[in-house]
Amino acid sequence: MVNITHKQNTLRKAIATATVLVSRQETIDAIKNNLVPKGDVFSFAKVAALFAVKKTSDIIPDCHPLPVEFTDVRFTIVGLNIEIEVEVHTVYKTGVEVEAMHGASVAALTLYDMLKPIDKKIEIRAVRLLEKKGGKSSSIINANKIIQAAVVVCSDTVSQQKATDKAGVAVIELLKKFNIETPYYSIIPDEAAAITAAVTAQIQNNIQLLLFVGGTGVSPRDITPDTVEPLLDRTLPGVMETARRYGQDRMPYAMLSRSVAGFINNTLVLTLPGSLSGATEYIDALFPQVLHVFDTLNGERHG
Repeated sequence: MVNITHKQNTLRKAIATATVLVSRQETIDAIKNNLVPKGDVFSFAKVAALFAVKKTSDIIPDCHPLPVEFTDVRFTIVGLNIEIEVEVHTVYKTGVEVEAMHGASVAALTLYDMLKPIDKKIEIRAVRLLEKKGGKSSSIINANKIIQAAVVVCSDTVSQQKATDKAGVAVIELLKKFNIETPYYSIIPDEAAAITAAVTAQIQNNIQLLLFVGGTGVSPRDITPDTVEPLLDRTLPGVMETARRYGQDRMPYAMLSRSVAGFINNTLVLTLPGSLSGATEYIDALFPQVLHVFDTLNGERHG
């Protein structure tokens, strides 16, 4: 199966539809009057759809088992068409589109099976996904706007050319997925004066997003948060609470990160861990959702 360990749990919804076409009005009348010999077709089809939704991962090889937290099955008769609608919700790392379509398909097959003794010309048509919500694809903010970013790597060893920067380069590459350009990239030592100078320079550049990579741990030279936090006009504690929680689910030392986030004027400042895995996990945890701050600054609202 596809690796989804880097994803976060979010509320995800999907609605799928299927259509069953009968050949005569008598079939519709038998359904409405509960005269189908095999029983109440809608009740049976609903139960079958519920089972199908929950068992999707047992049938479709690449589907992940997931917690189904809500399912609704709706039937509408329009002429000789029976419209089936299956809605599924979960709070998980991957969506429920296939679960919804599987439920709609099995509901349609159940109707076919129950109605074929009285109608030999039934057809199943148009199983399709009607709607999906949730996950990162539903929370892309600033999709048509270019955001200018600066990435500053804080590392004594890298600045002294005793090591190669991997984390900062990886962060720049990941930011491209969110329409973020990084015209400013620099490497500085773990020195308060150098960090402060980098902040001042990027604020003067009117950069929208400033990311420091490194110096967020507990060693004596890890002073990035200590230097950056007093410079913030407004802190955003929930941002790094989210990142640390995400990291803690993946490794036991994430709780030791002292990363901070906030605004200096209208520049969003984030301090990320210096390890490759830590920096990329923070990007996975925070983006694109954190970009909503720019819409908020511009007075835009999202329902």
